[in-house]
Amino acid sequence: MSDTTVTPQADAIPRKEITIRVVVLGIFLAIVMGAANVYVGLRAGMTVSASIPAAVMAMLFFKLLFKDSSILEANQVQTCASAGESLAAGIIFTMPAMLLIGFWDSFDFWSVTIIALTGGLLGILFMIPMRKVFILNNTELAYPEGVACAAVLEAGAEDSAEGEGRNLLLGGLLGATVAISAKLFGIITGTLEAATLAGSRILYFGGDLSPMLIAIGFIVRLNVAVLIFIGGALSWLIGIPLLGGGEQFPVAIDGAYELWSTKIRYVGVGAMVVGGFSSLYSVRHGLIAAVKELRNNLTSGKLLVQDQQRDLPSSVILSLIIGCIVVLAFVNYRFTGGIGITLLSTTVMVIMGFFFTAVASYIVGLVGNSNSPVSGMTITAVLVAGGLLWLFNYSGMEAMVATLGIAAIVCCVAATAGDVCNDLKTGSLVGAAPFRQQIMQIVGVFVAAFIMSPVLNLLNNNIAGGIGGRELSAPQASLFASLARGFAGETALPWDLIGYGAIVGIVILIIDWYLRRQGIKFRAHLMPIAVGMYLPFGLATPILIGGLIAHYYSKGTPASEHDRILHRGILFSSGVIAGEALMSVGLACLTALGFQSMDLGLPNSIVMVISVIAAFAVVICFVKLTRPLKLTA
Repeated sequence: MSDTTVTPQADAIPRKEITIRVVVLGIFLAIVMGAANVYVGLRAGMTVSASIPAAVMAMLFFKLLFKDSSILEANQVQTCASAGESLAAGIIFTMPAMLLIGFWDSFDFWSVTIIALTGGLLGILFMIPMRKVFILNNTELAYPEGVACAAVLEAGAEDSAEGEGRNLLLGGLLGATVAISAKLFGIITGTLEAATLAGSRILYFGGDLSPMLIAIGFIVRLNVAVLIFIGGALSWLIGIPLLGGGEQFPVAIDGAYELWSTKIRYVGVGAMVVGGFSSLYSVRHGLIAAVKELRNNLTSGKLLVQDQQRDLPSSVILSLIIGCIVVLAFVNYRFTGGIGITLLSTTVMVIMGFFFTAVASYIVGLVGNSNSPVSGMTITAVLVAGGLLWLFNYSGMEAMVATLGIAAIVCCVAATAGDVCNDLKTGSLVGAAPFRQQIMQIVGVFVAAFIMSPVLNLLNNNIAGGIGGRELSAPQASLFASLARGFAGETALPWDLIGYGAIVGIVILIIDWYLRRQGIKFRAHLMPIAVGMYLPFGLATPILIGGLIAHYYSKGTPASEHDRILHRGILFSSGVIAGEALMSVGLACLTALGFQSMDLGLPNSIVMVISVIAAFAVVICFVKLTRPLKLTA
């Protein structure tokens, strides 16, 4: 597909874009995708883009019920839905830390809602003036997911979407079936894992029995999946045995998790910090161009150029930004109770939010929305915020809460800005009006903001272990809570382990630089490796399996053809993720209403046998149902 902007001619018959059916379906999918990704992010430490599955669902719905629908209507639906998904990432990576530090006993509805709403709005509003720099006037950025979504929309406008809807449905059924089997009936286990002692060293290996994780691996592809596995191997297969001390734990598996949680993860922190600053350096030219564009708009007496591709009016943007800043100052004061720390926190939020808007937009243009290292950006924000508060002699609970509040806003801004940039690229390719997309993005953020706290409380109260437990490990939030405690003087950070991680990060950057210089396609991107280091190893194994399946079907074909070849598998994988996540949320709802688990009480040996069989069956399903159509004969 040509990567050129399609601009409707002035005399062309106008096509429907924002209609009542678009708004209703967009809001519904924003809620569904937002709720699903709350679970996905707490469990897997990452979220996946909702753009393509939302686009397919919109086309299928419109084709079945409304024969006069247009491609622009489907585009607006996916724009609204993906805004809800991206906001979930910003909240779940940070807000659970408020529970982990003891500031909240449960998620405060209005605090979470206001942070989500203002952070999401700022991500949209900060991105709008950068549209020309990163989308219209930039030939370097490929926007792989934005271009792929445009291709899906154009193909759906020409052909029937029923086959694609079938792939989504089958994936959803598989994900839901496994979730019910494990969490309602107890006939399969959640993780297949084993650990043993070799002297004083713990040897561990395992993998989660979750089709959702295989689906994530399929979507992010082999390169990223391998890097996540490498990160997990560095922590669990190398780091934990090197630490030793396993003889102090009665159960080897518990010892492995304890050593990872209290020590090894901090090596990943050091690597993540290096990756965060490396990402900032890599986008320096784009940042400079964005600042120049903004300066030109301001000095010319208008923030935005009004034309056929017009954005929201500058007066609206400035008014909303000012309103968001005022509301954030109020929230900060409510958290900390001090004028000085409120002014400092609010200033840092706004400056870093604007800065990371450009960073997120640039990185999404390079690697896509699903691969954007929002965690690394947020860790950088935590370190900068914690350091500044420490320099100004703030400590204790007020410093921890202020640090996490800054991180939450920066994370919401970065996640939403990247999604906005991706959607605006899709819109430019199919001829959508940017200002209408921006309206739908605001609608999606507004609606999704109000469901974040209820879903978080639902999962925390009705899933075994709650947030921070084995199933919902919330790796980023746990990490940010530990860093906030360290900067606030509540605990001593293991700077030696963080330093080792920084050294590992520098070595990986050198390896990646060499691979790039040699023209080798496989890259050693630091951020996925660092993410793998602070995720439970059980997540890395199925993610690698998904990446291998995607590679098997796309090998030997040009990279430009991979999205087309894997399109059927991406839809199936998206359905799996939605099915397992939504079923898990639904089961939590049933628990909250008083329904008890229907555990059949099978012996552990029987459960393990069934689980092994189920694991093989899930992999076979993926191999069969993600196969490109040209190979099905």
